[in-house]
Amino acid sequence: HVQLVESGGGSVQAGGSLTLSCATSRNPGNNRALGWFRGDPEKEREGILERDGVASIASDGRTIYAGSVQGRFTISKDNAKEILYLHMNSLEPDDTGTYYCAARRPWSDTSLDFRLYAAWGQGTQVTVS
Repeated sequence: HVQLVESGGGSVQAGGSLTLSCATSRNPGNNRALGWFRGDPEKEREGILERDGVASIASDGRTIYAGSVQGRFTISKDNAKEILYLHMNSLEPDDTGTYYCAARRPWSDTSLDFRLYAAWGQGTQVTVS
């Protein structure tokens, strides 16, 4: 059972940078795709479960990004430390949200569709003003 724990969120002014980290267990990055998503916990409490795909990385290191973050965000992983990262530059107010890391099932490819992910962290808040 893969466990994921995010950290690194905070408040930042527009144009600033943040790096999110996701500590994983059982080294999922070795054999499946991992991803970062942005959600709204208030909507989820109302029963609206929808998380926007931000970036995804395959076990071989291939990456995909949402168009809105292409060129500004970078997803990376350190398999030895079992940590997934999201480096965010040139942050904009629209980047505000709760960021979740997630893992697909084994031998899966990259995807920005949250419905394809099987394990999730608890989220970390990013606020850009």
